[in-house]
Amino acid sequence: MHIRAPAMICAVRPHGEHGAVVRVVIRDHGLMSGFVQGAHAREKRPLLIPANEVAAELRARTEAQLPSLSLELTHSRGPLMGEPLAAAALTWLMVLTAHSLPEGHPYPHLYDALEGVLGAIEAAPAARGWAASVVRYELMVLTELGYGLDFGRCVVTGATDDLRWVSPKSGGAVSGAAGDVYANRLLALPAFLRNGERAPQWEDILAGLMLTGHFLERHLFADDRRDVFSARARLIDRLVRAAC
Repeated sequence: MHIRAPAMICAVRPHGEHGAVVRVVIRDHGLMSGFVQGAHAREKRPLLIPANEVAAELRARTEAQLPSLSLELTHSRGPLMGEPLAAAALTWLMVLTAHSLPEGHPYPHLYDALEGVLGAIEAAPAARGWAASVVRYELMVLTELGYGLDFGRCVVTGATDDLRWVSPKSGGAVSGAAGDVYANRLLALPAFLRNGERAPQWEDILAGLMLTGHFLERHLFADDRRDVFSARARLIDRLVRAAC
């Protein structure tokens, strides 16, 4: 195997005294792992930061062998790691990508969306400019992995208007007429997920995160919620502070 392509660093795990297993996501190859020799060297620390964009080269003699991975930095997001809110967002997005996608399966639409969200975090002065994009990316991950939610019509009546709720079991939208009486059992469907609103209110953003979090936990992280969701909890905590 020999692959050379642009990539984004998702996760870094120490391996042995001097190396690390690094997971990168590549547009046309998906999530891939490789061994980086000398990963603890001072000159490589600024390189091996999740969300950095790199030129990656993976080599392996057989499919069963862990590839060797060499990396060349093309765009650093390291400075954002000094900003608590941006750092929490970058960390969660890369944790989500690293722990949800199966290795070796390309998801080009997800790659493009992830690149867009990371760019928005880098460019926006305030979280309200990009927080809704995090929710949309989480929804896209669910959809690409076969757990898409249906916000097009009410699962009870078939109505296409006044959609206010989502069934926590089916993932389908529920209209106000059918669901208001059961509001304590349903998840709120924020307006920006129904109509594509670009500047949602904080209340809607946090409701969107509650919605996606329910289905991420149910479908993707039921067995390791504590480890994976700690990164998400830090992000939500900082977003709540930003909203106050």
